[in-house]
Amino acid sequence: MNILVLGARGFIGKHLCSALVAANYKVRGFDLQPVNANWPDIHGVEWMAGNFENASNVAAALDKIDLVFHLISTTIPKTSNENPILDLQQNVVGTLNLLDLVIKQPQRPRLIFLSSGGTVYGVPYTIPISEEHPTNPLSAYGIAKLAIEKYLALYAYLYKLDYRVLRLANPYGEFQSHLSGQGVIAAFVHKALQYQPVEIWGDGSIVRDYLYIGDVISAMIRLIGYDGPEKVFNIGGGRGYSILELLSVIKGLLQYDIVCYHLSSRPCDVPVNVLDINRATSILEWKPTTPLHEGIKRVIDYQRTASSSFER
Repeated sequence: MNILVLGARGFIGKHLCSALVAANYKVRGFDLQPVNANWPDIHGVEWMAGNFENASNVAAALDKIDLVFHLISTTIPKTSNENPILDLQQNVVGTLNLLDLVIKQPQRPRLIFLSSGGTVYGVPYTIPISEEHPTNPLSAYGIAKLAIEKYLALYAYLYKLDYRVLRLANPYGEFQSHLSGQGVIAAFVHKALQYQPVEIWGDGSIVRDYLYIGDVISAMIRLIGYDGPEKVFNIGGGRGYSILELLSVIKGLLQYDIVCYHLSSRPCDVPVNVLDINRATSILEWKPTTPLHEGIKRVIDYQRTASSSFER
């Protein structure tokens, strides 16, 4: 099977490409050309430079592809409300162009879209949140993700597009940038290792669902072989942790205190978000296997090693 990963240089993309190659799939990774011209060192990946908003670039990447993983997102939740039009143009319109190209392929590929379980539901009425929960996003980011899901369903109805959606919780793990603005564990660990104060939005009581990257990838690999009727799957860690609990785990692993500063709460932050993963557990026979403390320990070890390599 020939698989195209859109957004292959990103945090999730690099892990996914490595896992696909290890599983003996033929992998093409599509992303913007690296500034230093150095693609990730993943043997067996055919790297292709291009712009997601350029139809000819995307069309070339789709040649002889059986399955597409769509991981590209150009915005993050906390800043998307500042420019909703940009979010719409780059992510929704870009995906519509992708879908138009997909349905024109001689051998139409399947498409797996990485959506956001953390933003599409909005303020939850019930915890944990099932796939049938109402969707009322509080950010342009979540609205864009949900709009793409709806267009996938439309193209399935009109053109028999074969697609699946993973509504992902908050992923964390090795390779995640502490500068991205989307990855609180990576940011906290970086600050703590530098003995710098950590900034917390609000009082630290908001609860989120965190999922180690290895468990994210195992769910994505498991979905490749699924051809049943369900289209949407929540993929999460199975329980929630507050910001203060995260800091407590990091403190315990580092064995020293972390100074915290509290900032004003953000309107895009819902109080609690924990996903119901029963559908994925029962149908895909998938479940997370990495405890939070073990995953955070791996992030700490990775950042320490990366920092040492940089210093040398």
